[in-house]
Amino acid sequence: MRRLLALLVALVAGGAALAEPAIPLSALTVVGPARTIFKAGRDACDGHDVPDAPARAIREADGAVALFGMHDRNRVLRGPDFDRLTLDCRIVLDSGLKADPAAYDDHTWITATWTEDGRRIEALLHHEYHANEHPGRCTATTMMACWYNTILAARSDDGGRSFLRTSPPQVVAAAPFRQEVGQGRHRGFFNPTNTVRDGAHWYFWASNTGWDGQPFGICLFRSDDLRDPGRWRAWDGQGFGARFPDPYRAGFRPGGTCRPVGPFPAPVGSVSRHRGTGAWIAVFLAGAGGAFARPGIYWTTSRDKLAWDEPRLLVAAPSLYDDPCTSGGEVVSYPSLIDATAPGRNFDTVGDGADLYYVTMKVKGCEVTSERDLVRRPVAIKVWP
Repeated sequence: MRRLLALLVALVAGGAALAEPAIPLSALTVVGPARTIFKAGRDACDGHDVPDAPARAIREADGAVALFGMHDRNRVLRGPDFDRLTLDCRIVLDSGLKADPAAYDDHTWITATWTEDGRRIEALLHHEYHANEHPGRCTATTMMACWYNTILAARSDDGGRSFLRTSPPQVVAAAPFRQEVGQGRHRGFFNPTNTVRDGAHWYFWASNTGWDGQPFGICLFRSDDLRDPGRWRAWDGQGFGARFPDPYRAGFRPGGTCRPVGPFPAPVGSVSRHRGTGAWIAVFLAGAGGAFARPGIYWTTSRDKLAWDEPRLLVAAPSLYDDPCTSGGEVVSYPSLIDATAPGRNFDTVGDGADLYYVTMKVKGCEVTSERDLVRRPVAIKVWP
């Protein structure tokens, strides 16, 4: 996934048009030092254990906390609370590295979760098909030229101890063509945010690489039934009418295009609803350039999930999108906001304070390494009515 994030430097030059540039809706301020939650060299079960996605948390049936956000041999940090999380060495979802693209089981990350009872968990998966790793599947030899990305659904019935794959796979969002089409660049949908609920609907935001008829950017998805992955639809500019079904299924028909939302130059790390005002707060990573004079972690706020105010810098630091040769030895990535005091089981809301989780990655020479830590910092939150 770090290569995917690095790609975005080349995909964007500046931000999208800002919907509400004049008056800020919120103020976020870091109010304490970083605390290390997971250190790969100290806390790993094996060489696959590095934080490689934004942190997502649920409260299990017995009240304990489960935190997702590891690599494509998916394991979970568990503990009685956020201060006492340790890595559970059980693999809850493995990557099959399968050559058949229709199987959607090459490299898979758990990137969003939702539970009502702490036992059954509905998950969204970031799935990467690397055709260059499978002989005869790509006309090129480099990963980026052969990369095909989709968003899938999976389910756990045991509190996240294991996740079930279905046959056929449950495709939530795929490009309207198969992996061999358009080789030469990365293609598809990727990096879904956490799932949030608003009334009778659930939402997530996800990036797309753009293709004929579909602009690059962030798409907003909505569903009225999380148990049916086929119910997800994307905002098309008029309503939630766009759908992106599995192009490998018999009878496949394209389902429209989504209209990108927000000022986001790259994937959104997380979106949280402020309990006092109902406003939505998104955090994301930006490299230096275009609309973003300084690299680091930014936030922006919305009243309706579609129009967002001007992004503001929360943590200044060289990012995964910047030149690693000038990073000073470390870059940051994968931000998310989590309020440990949030009611319910999904930590999808924040109050007047929360913790900013993100990953720090060591750079050696000009290479971003797998030596990385998951850290958190306390943040004060003020949202104006």
